[in-house]
Amino acid sequence: MWRRIFSRGDKAFEIPAADSPLFERIDWERLPRHVAIIMDGNGRWAKGQGLLRTAGHTAGVKTLKNILKTAIGLKLDALTVYAFSTENWKRPATEVDFLMGLFSEYLKKELMEMHEDNVRIHFIGRIGELSPGLMRQMHEAEELMQGNTGVKFNVAVNYGGQDELLRAVRSLAREAAEGKVAPEAIDAALIESHLDTAGNLPVDLVIRTSGDERLSNFLLWQSAYAEFYFTPINWPEFTPEDFVTAMIDFAGRDRRFGGLTNQ
Repeated sequence: MWRRIFSRGDKAFEIPAADSPLFERIDWERLPRHVAIIMDGNGRWAKGQGLLRTAGHTAGVKTLKNILKTAIGLKLDALTVYAFSTENWKRPATEVDFLMGLFSEYLKKELMEMHEDNVRIHFIGRIGELSPGLMRQMHEAEELMQGNTGVKFNVAVNYGGQDELLRAVRSLAREAAEGKVAPEAIDAALIESHLDTAGNLPVDLVIRTSGDERLSNFLLWQSAYAEFYFTPINWPEFTPEDFVTAMIDFAGRDRRFGGLTNQ
């Protein structure tokens, strides 16, 4: 169930389930550059399997690895995933603690393979509110991969879109008060430079699994002109074939950005 579809130098990437005819339908000229994913449905999947919610999160990590590998093979510029929101602290403490441990375990197990795949990882959100140990792991991962030139892998942890905008506005307000920037000089580009995703291209496609059709406070500024793809598939069952199906759907859309296709 594996087939090489892309190589860079002497490094070949293998895409899970890439023997599907779907992969022959990829329009390489119309792929999104930046894909964002709301990885929803871990708990629903686990409940359907008669398992604890934590089993769904563990299964979801395996799905994430496969989708990141697929993003590498498709040569996407960036992949941003919603791992833990500012609202997720409302969940039971046992589940939150499990998730934090899962983040740590993921970094330990996958760090070097991501580095070998030329991935550049970046954590967005209020990372400073996490445990010192997890913050250290995240910082070390970013430092290790900061020189890589492949897929930008943004992981949103303790992240909220409104919170991100609020932090950006406060930062700009301080700079204006200190005379570092004139209020009339503040434009979209300057705001973007103060967001957690500074340096990334705008989001082209937002994928949400498990049936809900909303942004849930994710990348509000960055997704202003994004296309949306909703699927009822729960995240642990979301396959590379499903990911490519979203790519094919995106390629068939007419993106006008407020204008007209034929003037």
